Amino acid sequence: MNKFYFGLYTIISLLLVSCASVKELEKDVNNSSCFQQPTLHYDLNDIPISVDQLEIDSTLRKVFSFRSLNVANAIGVLDLLSKYHHLKNAYSASPSLEKKVDILETSQIIFRKINNASLEISSFSSELDCEEERATQLSKFLKSQEDSRENALVIGSIIIGAGGAIASEVLSNHESTGKSSTIVAIGTSLTEASLGIAMLLNNKKVFFKHERNSPAEIWNNPKVSQTFPPSIWYYLTYEYPNGQSKSLRALLVESWKQFGQVENDKKNKGENIYELYFGKGGKYTGEQLRVRADMYDQIESYVTLMKQDLRLLSIEFEKL
Repeated sequence: MNKFYFGLYTIISLLLVSCASVKELEKDVNNSSCFQQPTLHYDLNDIPISVDQLEIDSTLRKVFSFRSLNVANAIGVLDLLSKYHHLKNAYSASPSLEKKVDILETSQIIFRKINNASLEISSFSSELDCEEERATQLSKFLKSQEDSRENALVIGSIIIGAGGAIASEVLSNHESTGKSSTIVAIGTSLTEASLGIAMLLNNKKVFFKHERNSPAEIWNNPKVSQTFPPSIWYYLTYEYPNGQSKSLRALLVESWKQFGQVENDKKNKGENIYELYFGKGGKYTGEQLRVRADMYDQIESYVTLMKQDLRLLSIEFEKL
């Protein structure tokens, strides 16, 4: 019988420790320090007009690729590029020190804006990466807790099964009726069945808060973002003319649906997964936290693509 009680004690102790650990972690993980900058406040006028709606200098179209012109529009250097090109032509026709100084000053301003845009991308990407790691860390913790709980249930089940069998055998040998041994056998079976059910329901949840929700803005596509800087939001939401290609934001949403990160989760869980992922927080399972972390990783990848276009812009500008 000692094995029987030891098994129960082991299970209860591990479950209580597990619950306490999750509650303590909830307090720490919801005090996010990922966003260290002032809150963004801008309106629709701060977002660049689509490059397709602008009358771009024809000479620029001959010198720069569309990708370069689009990212130049995103960071606000289109006019400077046009000014630089005309200054170069004027200097070639009639060289002077004043024109050369103007060329150098304009060049420095353009490169400074490109560098500042690159820093802004890196800064915002670090926030996305931090949020990804925050969700991943908690997801791994929940998984370890679930594994520990499952191991405790398995060990307890083995001990209870062995203890119940021994107790039942001992009692049957000392009693003529065998009623006590029957009761022990039934109790052992019920306990083992309960432990089996507990294993099937071994799915921990933890409250995860996210006041700043970049995945929600990718999903909902607001005109003005509260988390993405204007230039990055323009870059992600730019719609190519005549349906040539979808925006990066649309491609992200499409991938979430295609690979079942959102749609299938709703069908399988039967809950309002949109409110969970795209709200201000809620009770997450470890798997749902992993999905959320993947969303941040994918957004970060698309945001950093902007650096490739900035590099192309720099290369084409240097050729001038």
